[in-house]
Amino acid sequence: MESIEDYILRITKLANRNKELNDQLQGLVGRYEIIQKQNEKYLNLLSEYSYEEIEERLKIPSKKRVKRFKMVSVLYATIRGFDRINNHDHAQELIDALDELYLAFDDIAKKYGVLKVKTIGDTFLFAGGVLEENRTNPIDVVNAAMEMQAAARKCIINGDTEPFWQVSIGIHTGPALGEPTGRKSSPYALTGESVNIASRLGMACKGGEINISVMTYELVKEFFSLSENGHMPAKYKGFLDIFKVNGILTNLSETGAGIIPNRNFKTKYSLIQFMDIQEELLDILEHKLPENLYYHNIKHTIDVVTEVELIGWAEGLAEEEILLLKLAALFHDSGHTIDYQDHELHGAKIARDILTNYQYPKDQVDTVCRLIMSTKFPPEPQDLLEQVICDSDLDYLGRSDFIPVSNTLFQELKERNMIGTIDEWNQLQLNFIRQHQYYTETARNLREVNKQSQIERLEGLLKCSEKV
Repeated sequence: MESIEDYILRITKLANRNKELNDQLQGLVGRYEIIQKQNEKYLNLLSEYSYEEIEERLKIPSKKRVKRFKMVSVLYATIRGFDRINNHDHAQELIDALDELYLAFDDIAKKYGVLKVKTIGDTFLFAGGVLEENRTNPIDVVNAAMEMQAAARKCIINGDTEPFWQVSIGIHTGPALGEPTGRKSSPYALTGESVNIASRLGMACKGGEINISVMTYELVKEFFSLSENGHMPAKYKGFLDIFKVNGILTNLSETGAGIIPNRNFKTKYSLIQFMDIQEELLDILEHKLPENLYYHNIKHTIDVVTEVELIGWAEGLAEEEILLLKLAALFHDSGHTIDYQDHELHGAKIARDILTNYQYPKDQVDTVCRLIMSTKFPPEPQDLLEQVICDSDLDYLGRSDFIPVSNTLFQELKERNMIGTIDEWNQLQLNFIRQHQYYTETARNLREVNKQSQIERLEGLLKCSEKV
């Protein structure tokens, strides 16, 4: 026979279970009200189109080419609070605030070039590196997640001290498959392990926090304050470390508050972004440079980019100055795609157009263009940055491969009827080297000795020619 104590315990368990079921029911009712309201909005939008227009928009090509993305950062966000909205005194205001939050998420995603892949009720899937494949998408997505959390914290109704709506966010970086959808707003439906890991990180995350995987951590740790936040089992991978995003590193944020990126943040970011810009420009040069540019080719561009960084660091320049020098070196001969003469002017215009598209501030773009123009022959550098790029541009004068490199420039000029015989060219080079001086201490230490040996080699070549 059941004792009084057992009976009371059983009743208590049933009562607790009943309360849990009731809470779940209230949550479902709240979600239903939100979805019903959204459904009415969509129906009103559809009413503006005829049946034929709707049918035409839904047509999807039978053959779909699945695209493989090497590196995307997937953001999985869940809105929490639906279980508390039913019978709330300000339910309508909360729903309106939620709609505003949804719009804010869209604006934030657009700001950082992040694609909204999917929306299912109170869950969102965003991805960086899909609209445009790049190396900076992990940083962009974490920045977007922080702004989304900031927007959610502003959703305070009727004088409450805490925001009603809580957002849980999980982020993972890795490869993904994208199946074309035929829709302009969300052109790809993403699938793969990266999506699964991001969703699990988001579902395991507390409201108001951001969880990132160890893969994302490795790519953003130089920009954000991060702390260990447990582990998560993953198929075939054992346990993956989870990290919590606390904010931007103090030295990379305005006033050290860890919220708004400062100029140092943007410089470090741009140094990573430089690789994407370099790929874009080298692709342009490969397809548009004339084939008879034997000296002013891609190899020369890469040589100058490498050299400005080497000399710049040795001269004690700051990170931002190194960035501007590398950009100027990258673009300094790009004007050859337009015209051989005045190529510096054309290169500066190309740099201005591309860097403006990458949201570079005007003062940095102006500096890059000034540095490009300083490479115009003969060099007359006015400051240390101009000295660095001029020394880098004429670095070959003091290298051991001076003669073969010099011959490529002769061949290039010869085909344009800008030089006479090889002897005339060697004499011209000899006269120039005798007058030339490297401006930076680093270049003098590296190249001046070899430059003197090149003078001797040229004198020897001219003497041999005279004897013949």
